Amino acid sequence: MEQPRLERRLAAILAADVAGYSRLTGADEEGTLARLRALRQELVDPVIAAHRGRTFKLMGDGRIVEFASVVDALRCALEVQRSMKLRSAKMAPDQRIEFRVGIHLGDVMVESDGDLMGDGVNIAARLEGIAEPGGIAISEDAYRQVQDKIAADFVDLGEQTLKNIARPLRVYRVDAGAGAAPSSAPVLALPDKPSIAVLPFQNMSGDAEQEYFCDGMVEDIITGLSRFKWLFVIARNSSFAYKGKSPDIRQVGRDLGVRYVLEGSARKAGNRVRLTGQLIEAASATHLWADRFEGPLEDIFDLQDRMTSSIVGAIEPALRTAEMRRAQTKPTESLDAYDCFLRALAQLYTATPSAYEELVTLCRRAIAIDSRYASAHGLAAFCLAVRIAQGWASNSESDRNEATTLANRAIQFGADDPTALWMGGFALDLAARDFDRALAAIERSLSLDPNSASAWAYCGWVRWHCGDGNSAIVDLQRAIRLSPRDPGAHLFKGGIAWAHFVQARYEEAINWTDMVLREQPRYVTGLRCKVSACGLLGRKEEASESLRLLLTLQPNATVTKLRELMPLKHAQNMDLYLDGLRKAGLPE
Repeated sequence: MEQPRLERRLAAILAADVAGYSRLTGADEEGTLARLRALRQELVDPVIAAHRGRTFKLMGDGRIVEFASVVDALRCALEVQRSMKLRSAKMAPDQRIEFRVGIHLGDVMVESDGDLMGDGVNIAARLEGIAEPGGIAISEDAYRQVQDKIAADFVDLGEQTLKNIARPLRVYRVDAGAGAAPSSAPVLALPDKPSIAVLPFQNMSGDAEQEYFCDGMVEDIITGLSRFKWLFVIARNSSFAYKGKSPDIRQVGRDLGVRYVLEGSARKAGNRVRLTGQLIEAASATHLWADRFEGPLEDIFDLQDRMTSSIVGAIEPALRTAEMRRAQTKPTESLDAYDCFLRALAQLYTATPSAYEELVTLCRRAIAIDSRYASAHGLAAFCLAVRIAQGWASNSESDRNEATTLANRAIQFGADDPTALWMGGFALDLAARDFDRALAAIERSLSLDPNSASAWAYCGWVRWHCGDGNSAIVDLQRAIRLSPRDPGAHLFKGGIAWAHFVQARYEEAINWTDMVLREQPRYVTGLRCKVSACGLLGRKEEASESLRLLLTLQPNATVTKLRELMPLKHAQNMDLYLDGLRKAGLPE
């Protein structure tokens, strides 16, 4: 009699169990089982279902799950592990329930009752056995499917010999914290108004040189959305933490604390531009709206306006079309000037002397094409002023004069341009020490765009320069909430450190500076703060070590030089700062 043909298929297999299960049940059997049951009902089962998984085997403290896609399997594992870390953060280590997870892509045999057998299942189970508590281990076959598709860090563990598996397999450890806020970070509550993050658009031009153009489109759309005061809009820098990745939209919503996420693409071919976008409700990953906007390059600002208005209409249908106009007029009539500005803007987040030199050159080129281009004036002024404050300028007096002139023009030409106003305002603060006009310009910027994390951050910096540390902390905390994953977050936290310093809270200043220096060890502005605060508190060894690091990064630093670089309005704050530097041992 002919045997029935055995059914086989390729499947992504996830195996998971509880690390230290015997120890947990030995200490509190009933309590552990009750907690595990609650975790399965409230977290594990719903997340598996959401990622289209099928549990085909339960084994006491463990389970084996089938997925059609490795991407789904890994996203499921990451979501469970991240959620478990948040749930157990306040528990004693010996009481925590931690899962170990293994994932493999392989051939499996299908039993009549739906059970799966074979090496595809066995390898996943063996990978789970070598995973760390709270960790994930995946095979090389699985890794090839998720590489560049998931925002996570993969660590190559080399070839591993797994029990009862004939050949060694290359294994990767997955960092469950990558692509998400650290487990120690607070869960962000949704704001009390509609909230949105705009992810980087895909460059569909087939030309890597057009990347700056796509990024510029996103920047303009974020600016357009930010003008609606009833919207909470995440800053560009935090949105761009996902650039080059394919994150789970639900995780993006949790990471950034928003209800909606916009994805899209941009294509520039010859004289034609095409923008596409889709609006997604983050919690459910439900698509609410999708559209395409296409036209000649000279209509680019109109295309951006139409996309912004459509997004707003999808979020708040009650708004009338007349109320969806962008308040901003065209930033320039010249597409060549606009192109130079976008190229410059793409360099802004690379804070090196050479990058800023190129940036200023591009802005000057844009201004030469359109002499009243407010944003270009503001960006050039901002960069020249930062060069002065960082000690990068080869001719500080020349840079100071040019920055002041450009800042004044940015504010004059850009009375309704929030970007020109905050950039020009901060340049007046650093270069001209014109604190009152600087604050007025940035406050005007915030009245036009209350969602600008950069404007709130630099408003905070000007406030502590003026000696108002308490107000500065409020503004800087607002910036952190608007851009919780900002690659420039050290500037926000560094500002808070200095705000505590001018309020004579030196211990707090050191604590915040230490936090910043753990993330950015070469942050010289933070080192200056720590050196002076340690000097004032008489912490000689700590002051000496911090001063050694500062002089390694800034060999020409002296009390006189750092006085020139520090814009402080009140003499008593300057005297205390310099006194701390002297007590720490900085030469005069």
